[in-house]
Amino acid sequence: MKTWEVQMDIFALRRQGFSFRTIAHKLGIHRETVKKYLQENRPPGELRRENHKESILAPFQQTIEDFLHQDNYRSTWLYNQILKMGYSGGYDTVKNFVRSIKSRLQRQAYIRFETIPGFQAQVDWADFQVIQSSALVLTFYLFIMVLGFSRAIYAELLTSCTMQAFMEAHMRAFQYLGGVPMEILYDNMKHVVTDRKQGKANFNIEFSHFAHHYAFKPLASPPYSPWVKGKVERPVDYIRESFWRGYPFHSLETTNSDLLDWLTQTANCRIHGTYHQGVNIRWDQERPSLNPCPALGYDTSIKVYRKVYKDCMISYNASHYQLPADVVGQKVLLKVKDGSIRFYDDQRLLATYDEAADKGSWVMNVPFTEQLLQSRKQHKTNPYVKVKARATRGLVDGSLFAQVANRPLSFYDQFAQGGASWNN
Repeated sequence: MKTWEVQMDIFALRRQGFSFRTIAHKLGIHRETVKKYLQENRPPGELRRENHKESILAPFQQTIEDFLHQDNYRSTWLYNQILKMGYSGGYDTVKNFVRSIKSRLQRQAYIRFETIPGFQAQVDWADFQVIQSSALVLTFYLFIMVLGFSRAIYAELLTSCTMQAFMEAHMRAFQYLGGVPMEILYDNMKHVVTDRKQGKANFNIEFSHFAHHYAFKPLASPPYSPWVKGKVERPVDYIRESFWRGYPFHSLETTNSDLLDWLTQTANCRIHGTYHQGVNIRWDQERPSLNPCPALGYDTSIKVYRKVYKDCMISYNASHYQLPADVVGQKVLLKVKDGSIRFYDDQRLLATYDEAADKGSWVMNVPFTEQLLQSRKQHKTNPYVKVKARATRGLVDGSLFAQVANRPLSFYDQFAQGGASWNN
């Protein structure tokens, strides 16, 4: 069976007056095939099913399609899966079928949608490079957020793609754009989606807490579907061509300041090509629909738990830090940010240290050391601490058994000879 496109070409070329042989030559098929489709005179895609033998792959085709709608699985993986289900055919049959399904999915049309004010924003990363005079290449990372209704843009360049930098860029975007949308759409970046199971995205726990704090819903676009995030994909190219190309880079701080000015004065004042209206005009309409930022910003520190050892030390990043003796054996919370580490026991701040510059360092605290020495001194003077054979103390001081008087044997002879009563 030829594809729908080939069948359409056969009928189109025939209507133009070409012979069977010429059509076959142009399309790379046999002239008898051309003759068969034209003589049947059926609409494209419609074949005669008489005496047609069902493919050996037919019972497994729906399973393969279901897998491919979940993710972009390879033909080899799908082949191994249906082998376990009883498929007895060859690999090439599977490969050809998978190729046809993937081709169809890639050609699927999608509907352009416009969101209501304040409903959605889209976020993405992009690499921007600077070539210095020494031929050294510096790579910066563009964080960009675009409001779906107005297309207002916030963007900045960062030196790293850490979770802390990612969340803090969100916070600056919310301040610049005037509030928080109801939902934000992302691709499957690791800061947002940890993995996918049965087609469902599992979100990063730390980022889920961040989203809850700012009261927005994170959404993950389907894999291999960049068109879903078209509102943020195209502005990246716009920034790259209109701002970045030919820009005289001096420092990151200056560049971000210039980028913010360009966004305010140029990008967010342009007439948008889709709705043919100024972005700033639609932005003014959208601001009242955005949720206000909370009074307190989110703590973007790296948060980890560690156990305090018997020597009052805690290990983090191959270095050791001293804590008070009263938290020995407990798990405490570490908040790491900007080279500083804060240690918490629930809400109690135990200590704050600068992160050790060299791995293997031992960071001590004099008051904690004195507290530990004093505690050990009191521990040693306590008479009831680590005293062995405690049950034998009664044999020494007579506290376990009644005391017996010492008498001569002659005292007991008079009882034996009947000279005294036993009851006296």
